[in-house]
Amino acid sequence: MSLLLYSYWRSSAAYRVRIGLNLKGVDYRQEAINLAPAVSAQRAPTFRQINPQGRVPALATPDGLITQSGAILEWLEEVYPAPSFLPAGRVERARVRMIAQTIAADIHPLNNVSVLGYLSHAFGADNAATIAWYHHWLREGFDAIEALLRDWAVEGFVVEDRPTLAEIYIVPQLANARRFRFDLSPYPGLCAVGAAAEGLPAFVAAAPEAQADAVAS
Repeated sequence: MSLLLYSYWRSSAAYRVRIGLNLKGVDYRQEAINLAPAVSAQRAPTFRQINPQGRVPALATPDGLITQSGAILEWLEEVYPAPSFLPAGRVERARVRMIAQTIAADIHPLNNVSVLGYLSHAFGADNAATIAWYHHWLREGFDAIEALLRDWAVEGFVVEDRPTLAEIYIVPQLANARRFRFDLSPYPGLCAVGAAAEGLPAFVAAAPEAQADAVAS
């Protein structure tokens, strides 16, 4: 099966999909869509014809184009069921979905580059104000996840002895937190989950700095 991932090295949503593809052991090609403000290739008519929303990731499959990282990961889970992104137990599946949705629904949308740009252009937010906004929503989400990990007595992976959907979402969000110089010291549980996963080959190969379109920053 031939798969083409439209991606950008710094996109945390694309990062999730790269991890997922790697964990499933699926062969795929990548086409870089440069989201840097000076380029904004996602706005080009040629890419808008591919994905009218003008966002990455987008995965070209025999079933057609699939957008949104969550939808792509669900498709991968259905087409390539092993190894599964989800644990066997009902409670455990709910737990990893809780974490994934906290990041996907409560943190990432408010801190997306398009939102940060709108704060600057429409409301005159300077860099300090934009970073404060970013840190606020990251803190809100991370506080909640850290409390859950503590309540569940998590050590290492969130559940079982392997990465699941939880780690697929946590690792890219931790990378973003470090990029924006967010203090992670109050989050030992989250950092332990990240450390358990980040060194695995699937995660190493998916990391932003390992992508062909990565640039020095």
